Amino acid sequence: MRPRALVYGDVDLNLIDGSAIWAQGMVQALARAGCAVTLLLKAPVRTGRLVDPLRALPGVTVRSPHAERLVNVEGGMPPKLAAAILARVDEEDPFDLIVVRGRRLAGKLSAGPLAGRMWTYLTDVPQAAGEFSGSAKGELRRIADASRVLLCQTEELRGFLEAAVPATAGKSVLFPPVVVLPEGLETRPEGAPDGRALRLVYTGKFAPRWNTYEMTSLPRLLGMRGVDAELHMVGDKIHDDPDDPGFSTRMRTALEGGQGVVWHGGHPRAEAMRLTAGCDVGLSWRHPEMDASLELSTKVLECGTLGVPVVLNRTPMHERLFGADYPLFAATETDVLDALTLIGKNPDVFTLAVDRCRAAAAEFTLDAAAGRLRGWLTQTFPEPSAAVLDAAAEHERVAARHRAAAEGGGMGGLDDALSGAARAVGAGEGRRKLRIGVAGHDLKFFTRLLDYLQSRPDMEVRVDHWAALKVHDEERSQELVDWADVIVCEWCGPNAIWFAQRKRPGQRLVVRLHRFELYARWPKHLDIEAVDEIICVSPHYNALTREITGWPAAKVVTVPNWVDDTQLDRPKLPGAQYHLGMIGIAPSRKRLDLALDALEELRRDDPRFTLFVKTKLPWEYWWIWQKEDERAHYEEVFRRIRRSPLLAGGVVFDSYGRDVASWLRRIGFVLSTSDDESFHLAPAEGMASGAVPVLLGWPGADTIYDGRWIHADPSAMAASISTTVSLGRWEQDRTLAREQVRAAYGLDEVCRQWTDLLAASV
Repeated sequence: MRPRALVYGDVDLNLIDGSAIWAQGMVQALARAGCAVTLLLKAPVRTGRLVDPLRALPGVTVRSPHAERLVNVEGGMPPKLAAAILARVDEEDPFDLIVVRGRRLAGKLSAGPLAGRMWTYLTDVPQAAGEFSGSAKGELRRIADASRVLLCQTEELRGFLEAAVPATAGKSVLFPPVVVLPEGLETRPEGAPDGRALRLVYTGKFAPRWNTYEMTSLPRLLGMRGVDAELHMVGDKIHDDPDDPGFSTRMRTALEGGQGVVWHGGHPRAEAMRLTAGCDVGLSWRHPEMDASLELSTKVLECGTLGVPVVLNRTPMHERLFGADYPLFAATETDVLDALTLIGKNPDVFTLAVDRCRAAAAEFTLDAAAGRLRGWLTQTFPEPSAAVLDAAAEHERVAARHRAAAEGGGMGGLDDALSGAARAVGAGEGRRKLRIGVAGHDLKFFTRLLDYLQSRPDMEVRVDHWAALKVHDEERSQELVDWADVIVCEWCGPNAIWFAQRKRPGQRLVVRLHRFELYARWPKHLDIEAVDEIICVSPHYNALTREITGWPAAKVVTVPNWVDDTQLDRPKLPGAQYHLGMIGIAPSRKRLDLALDALEELRRDDPRFTLFVKTKLPWEYWWIWQKEDERAHYEEVFRRIRRSPLLAGGVVFDSYGRDVASWLRRIGFVLSTSDDESFHLAPAEGMASGAVPVLLGWPGADTIYDGRWIHADPSAMAASISTTVSLGRWEQDRTLAREQVRAAYGLDEVCRQWTDLLAASV
């Protein structure tokens, strides 16, 4: 069954700009990824140059609320009206996902019936922390909560959002601009311009911060330097700027009569790209205020695909794409003239710029975009499993037998009950889903598993969220007992004891045990006969659990912690190989002091090595800070950091937060120096991010991680890190680490194991 996608952008497809091109690319990518796509238009169609190619695509439907008389406004729909029309269209035949662009629109939708199915494309957000008001953060938090997926154009935007609005972490995925060349369009011929004027080109809107008025002077100024040039400008949207009322008049005058300026007016995208391919250099030189932008110009990528190099501002994002030595970076008008003069007289530099732009644009093809979407669609809409449906049928039959026995109906009653069970289960798509109940006071370690179970078409999930370890709504908990086929207790605490005492005959009870409960009193009071499986996250804790509790080995199974390898797999920042990382340093058994031992040894030879610590500080945990031995440990550790010459400037404390994936971009090695861990997720998360794990041999470490990453003491840790960097093995080792964690603990693999476990026979 093809997922059905509804697409709406707060953009006018009568105008050629980046947002309109986004709508085209999104529809095409979704269709290629296997969706049946409906595009809802914001404005009445005045020109079909952008819409008509979409109408011709198989599996794509274009709907115009204006033409269908669903609205009576003359221009584009404002966000409030658009939200109402989207809900109305969805009500006719509900969609599986709703892709929306526009922060105000998404804010309107976040409290409506589309919440939970929104795939929100975020662009119009504050671009700096100082611009974030409390209301903006609140709005984005509501949008994140209502969205299944948040689509971010750049890695920079994703990291910024995750740090500013924690609710976006875990939902933000990278969806760069999509570059699609019209069929039959030829790219620019190879080689530098020879014996003719240098052709410059700009396509898009005309606005002050886009420096479009300043561009019109370039042919005249280049002529004064002996470079013959002409400027081709394509577009018909001239911005009315309230801060500069005369801009639109000046801009139009320059377009119509500027020396060496050829104004082509508005054109369909295919024609605009054809005109671009006939030129030599694209212009994307903008006002310095826009250097902080976290968005990437689609026009720049289109030029690169066409073989047309681009003049653009130097920013960290552009340096990552084009290289720090790209010859066409420019900040001022003089920079632009210098760059154009250089390539106008130096064919080798021109060829270098073309090659860099082509290589950068190669990452942004329609096939790449469709592949990204296909992966998220597979995760969001997993295929139903025959084993899961069979498990639901078996549970229904077992329940029917017990109902018949309880009612004393004899064989006739049993036959009637089984016949009713068969009707309830049904066949094919009508078969009853497996009913999963999840109960616990703290589900932070279960979140992505819960998302996955709730997304399965063959499972129905209900959550009994306990207010505290011992505090819950007994009526709601009993309703879960009466309804569920399988109950999963997250934590082996009072919740597990309560459900073990009340589970129905034939109902399965699965309890996930953590280190915290193993040494508490609750396992002693758990009726293990009523439990079908106890889940431990590592082989070591599996054995330890059986040793301490005496529970039967057949009931204690190992299912590892999950690592969201897709979210964590992000490009590393420059210098990451010299950066060590620790996540969480409390309580004292995390042994920050041993990490400092390793760091001091490294900095004796190379002061570039730095330890980054992402953590809450120990005094933020009242239950830790009230212990005298804990306070003494940390007072000594922080005194040492202040006084050690080798540690001076070498330890950075970063605030605790959900933006771990973004933080890990700077980390090349993740340390685990604990005295004891049940699993220790930090090294695995580091491996998924492309960092190398460096562990001490705490009990059970070798049952979770490859022995090559485990070391005898801090000196051995430091020696391994130093050797890895000095011999150039870091790239090789981090690639191996990423492959290992994906195969063993990747989210897809762990979700598969949980599906198999929950679908097991009664």
